[in-house]
Amino acid sequence: MPLHTSDTVKEFDFTRADFERVRALIYRRAGISLADSKQEMVYSRLARRLRATGIQSFGKYLDDLEAGRLGEEWEAFTNALTTNLTSFFREAHHFPLLADHVNGLRGHGKEPLTIWCSASSTGEEPYSIAMTLCEAFDSLTPPVQIIATDIDTNVLATASEGVYGMERLEKMAPERLKRFFLKGKGRHEGMARVRPELRQLVTFRQLNLLSDSWPLGGPNGGQFDAIFCRNVMIYFDKETQRKILARFVPLMKPHALLFAGHSENFLYVSDALRLRGKTVYELNDRRA
Repeated sequence: MPLHTSDTVKEFDFTRADFERVRALIYRRAGISLADSKQEMVYSRLARRLRATGIQSFGKYLDDLEAGRLGEEWEAFTNALTTNLTSFFREAHHFPLLADHVNGLRGHGKEPLTIWCSASSTGEEPYSIAMTLCEAFDSLTPPVQIIATDIDTNVLATASEGVYGMERLEKMAPERLKRFFLKGKGRHEGMARVRPELRQLVTFRQLNLLSDSWPLGGPNGGQFDAIFCRNVMIYFDKETQRKILARFVPLMKPHALLFAGHSENFLYVSDALRLRGKTVYELNDRRA
């Protein structure tokens, strides 16, 4: 029977079987576990895809999707169901810890410091990391490389542009705004662009944490001085969390830090990590 999640008459029938198919598909595709409470969200977001493809039912849309008859629609399907909530210097306590960490690593080698932001969304997090490192080194060209990845290609396009409405920057300290952004004029009034020097510190790439391979590249054998994986694991079940964390461990240098979201606890998932500070982890065995 049709699954109506509110009293509003729906444009498309959306059955329990449709919802369960969506749950299974997005879990296999992106590891996301959708709760029953997400029914309205799923209908709203995928109804846009039905309109875009001209398909008149969820059943037909999902049949065509699975059969590969919709071209690159898998990407649009995944993008539609990916939540991207972010802001500059979100969970602000992490950034002084990152600055202290980086300052402690100065002089430990000639290679640039490398940081992986594994859920970059629209770019606020990797650019916040970049600003923190610029301040730590007192330079717009610090010896650092930031790899920023996300499964959602739409948000990566926004992140690469580095253009934001001023309302997104209203909580930023004036000195940071002046140092790291260029205010728009004329038809770009009310917008600001990340300075080119800051953008050059960040490399954006599409990456699915469930993929068999992670095309991260970079120096140091692919190992990082810090990994940010904040507010991502809450969308995965415990077994998926365990597998992802197991893959993080060999990518961490002995001294590396792993930054988690405020509602995430990795100690119940991996015994390779120990708590270093508030939602910040380090390797249990830190031998080189």
